[in-house]
Amino acid sequence: MNSLAPHRDAFATSYRPGWAVATTRPDIVLDLSRLLSRVFHATPTGVDRVEMAYAQTLLKLAPQRLRFTAIHPAGWHGDLSTVAARRFLDATLEQWTHGEGHRTILARCRDALAVGRRHAPGSGAWPAVYLHLSARGLERTNLLRSAQRRHQARFVPFVHDLIPLEHPEYARPGGMALYRRKIAAVADLADAVLVNSEATARALAPYLHAAGREISIHVAPLASTFAPLPARAEASDTPPYFVVLGTIEPRKNHLLLLNVWRRMVETLGPSATPRLVVIGRRGWENENVLDLLDRCPALEGVVIERGRLADPQVRGLVAGARAVLAPSFAEGFCLPMVEALALRTPVIASDLAVLRQTGGDAPDYLDPLDGPAWFRAILDYALPGSVPRRAQLARLSAWRPSSWEDHVGGVLDFLAETQP
Repeated sequence: MNSLAPHRDAFATSYRPGWAVATTRPDIVLDLSRLLSRVFHATPTGVDRVEMAYAQTLLKLAPQRLRFTAIHPAGWHGDLSTVAARRFLDATLEQWTHGEGHRTILARCRDALAVGRRHAPGSGAWPAVYLHLSARGLERTNLLRSAQRRHQARFVPFVHDLIPLEHPEYARPGGMALYRRKIAAVADLADAVLVNSEATARALAPYLHAAGREISIHVAPLASTFAPLPARAEASDTPPYFVVLGTIEPRKNHLLLLNVWRRMVETLGPSATPRLVVIGRRGWENENVLDLLDRCPALEGVVIERGRLADPQVRGLVAGARAVLAPSFAEGFCLPMVEALALRTPVIASDLAVLRQTGGDAPDYLDPLDGPAWFRAILDYALPGSVPRRAQLARLSAWRPSSWEDHVGGVLDFLAETQP
């Protein structure tokens, strides 16, 4: 196995294009509750991207066997017409791409929900699979059971992480209790489970065993929607910059980076300090980080916060960065890492097992508590002739991300192979 590729272990049902699979494929009932709940957010999260990627890819690979469903804001669960769902997905992509079209997406959302109570007929391939790709609504077991009965479907959720249970200090107040209910629902109702990494599979397995369930877990590392951009010459008059990408929340460890940047300004002066671009919406329990972003004079003009960006802007900033920084304390996967590596942008990341599984040998890894090491690495990567950066770029030439077609194709094979 290529050591630079994302690694799978015994939890996974392996997928390789061309392998023989079961000839009977089930219908897929895809839940779009997450995307429908996010119509007021122009910038997608990682889970938003996953739900969108599944919808787009399933429309390519299995359009005749695909149906859509969602939880209505009024509290009931119903089906969406394929036409209305497609229009909503197109409007959502338009907003992500151009940062506009808000009225259109609201109208498409209303259109999709307006037909929500009717039951869309399937192809007759029984049992169907009710695919639920986010944690949204997992605690509402009555709605999940109703959807299973209505569609005569096996329930297959995607669990992205168990961070609220393993690290409750990083969750919102009450987050641990709520997430425990969600995982209990998975353990009680799921017929199979999808996860994004071996780390998530290992974290989930004890909860399934405690419930007395022997459930197949399929490890399906996430793909990137970002493709490499044409090579471009570095602008000598542009200050070097780094990017940190993701919701501003405690476990992402933005505080370390802001303190490193403040020390750089104190040591080098603002003109000689590389820039840090913070891309992501403001999250929760972040008083210290937000105080630094809002009121620290040393960071003014050096740390640039960009909370709402369209996808092409994000892609361009990531592609031009000296590196993407990921100093997280805990992750279930790390989609920003994959997106950066897919763009051939170096990554400096926390030395976590899950990140090594995700990035392989390509990134450079540092202790998330070792501020001086991050200080030195960032300054080195900022240099025009940085040896560590050139070494990572050489490693990146051998790094191969999976495509969403391979990812979803592997999931479809798994679902076919595990039919009762």
